[in-house]
Amino acid sequence: MNKKSEETKIIVLGGLGEVGKNMYCVMHEDEIIVIDAGVSFAEGELLGIDYVLPDYSFLQENEDKIKALLITHGHEDHIGAIPFLLRSVKIPAIYAPNQAKELIKLKLEDRNIRYDNLFVYDENTKLKFKHMEVEFIRTTHSIPDSHGIAITTPNGRIVTTGDFKFDLTPIGPMADLYKMAKMGEEGVDLLISDSTNALNEGMSISESRVDDAIIDIFDKYKYNRIIIATFASNIYRLKHIFESCYQHGRKICVFGRSMENNIDISIKGGYIDHKELLVTPEVANTLKPGEVTILCTGSQGEPLAALSRIADGTHKQIKLRPDDIVIFSSSAIPGNALSIHKTINKLYLKGVKVFTNMTMNNLHTSGHANQEELKLMIRLLKPKYLMPFHGDYRMLKQHANLGIDCGIPKENTFILKNGDSLILKNHKITRGESYPNSDIYVDGNRIGEVGSAVIRDRKIMASDGILVVIANIDSKERVLLTKPNITTRGFILVNENEELIKKIEKEATKVITEKLNDKKASFTDIKNQLSLDLIPFILNLTGRRPLILPIILDIKNRTQK
Repeated sequence: MNKKSEETKIIVLGGLGEVGKNMYCVMHEDEIIVIDAGVSFAEGELLGIDYVLPDYSFLQENEDKIKALLITHGHEDHIGAIPFLLRSVKIPAIYAPNQAKELIKLKLEDRNIRYDNLFVYDENTKLKFKHMEVEFIRTTHSIPDSHGIAITTPNGRIVTTGDFKFDLTPIGPMADLYKMAKMGEEGVDLLISDSTNALNEGMSISESRVDDAIIDIFDKYKYNRIIIATFASNIYRLKHIFESCYQHGRKICVFGRSMENNIDISIKGGYIDHKELLVTPEVANTLKPGEVTILCTGSQGEPLAALSRIADGTHKQIKLRPDDIVIFSSSAIPGNALSIHKTINKLYLKGVKVFTNMTMNNLHTSGHANQEELKLMIRLLKPKYLMPFHGDYRMLKQHANLGIDCGIPKENTFILKNGDSLILKNHKITRGESYPNSDIYVDGNRIGEVGSAVIRDRKIMASDGILVVIANIDSKERVLLTKPNITTRGFILVNENEELIKKIEKEATKVITEKLNDKKASFTDIKNQLSLDLIPFILNLTGRRPLILPIILDIKNRTQK
């Protein structure tokens, strides 16, 4: 590793200015190592969109250089895009820790994608490529087998933390503080570090404190049925729920496909014990209330999740009882607070007792580092340069400030956006070029077919509706045969707004007639003019601007234009 003539590039494809969609690359000459391939979930304004993916155009253009995809851990914002990535780009090998590997395998099976080069690594694994070497560092997170990744290049060492926290009394293994400190002594040029909780002061709560809080509820309500909603991917939370149920002689009934899959993989991998506690809904309904715990999805108020259907009374297998205890062992993801509050209100209306992280502060803890933990990571690894990662701009900015507080010069901190790059050469880092980067939308089985124009039309239809203008035309004589037919959806009721409809018919007739008098005007020209003229006309009358859909029927030739 003595060749330093070529620069090393770090290219960010996702995960900056957002929480999710994590993906970035390290490139040296003819080698590219990709780290993580996550999705983000569509927010409210992305109507009809299932997932948002990173832009893979850089990888497609440099496909022959890709050597491997490395996965830090098994959360959706780090592995969720893999089935879509494999459709677009040839990936020679994927290296993932065991839990993530099993989740990836399940994802690929669900989509009938065969991939034979999925390998497992652990903290002792070392990968050697022509120019770069890779080591893995055990970290603590809310899912087992979480790792930081160290990549040694001819120009210096890059360390990414993945998602992490420091927990001195974890449910799972301790983070490898010794290895981090050792790397810090050997020299780290660039630290790419998780910024999710950079706005939170102090240290995060230990997962063991959550364990204590849940046990307290089990002790107090030993004769009540307990329903717990939590994140399906929070394996250590699920682990100590199993332990609590074992200690209190309770069986466990699981609802929610993602919950079932994660528990099944975790039991097979040895992360969760006491498989014998699992019972079917039929068996659960025959047990005394104090003998059963229901573990379900729906902690974010998702309408179709198990807890929401239980709260609505529409669940086919579980009906609420007045003495039930419901625990939300989670925090609200931004944007979900209203849905969660609605679910909680429905539960209260049914007379059940509800515990949330607001009523008991220790019912949930984040898997991400607070400010003091971020500082500790910086102190352990002693990087020359810091690139905050995985967070909104304000999180990235605060994380950079923490780095400055820990002695990193301000000019050595980099707040980037997706598509930006850094250049590492001879242990010095500068900003590189920016690459094209736009969100790719997944709509059902369609990837990238739905763009910003379609989303804009959907927003218009959702807010102002759609207005259809159907015109019967004789193209040979170039005349309008009858007045245009106006119909709407989501705009107004035609039968109750006859006067408005007549005004729109009159305006449409004028526009169509004028364009037909122009011998050079095509049907496309007529449709475009209808949209251009009717939008301001209707906006002036109603204050709304529905999507205009003109349909021209050529009666003479029996065709639709």
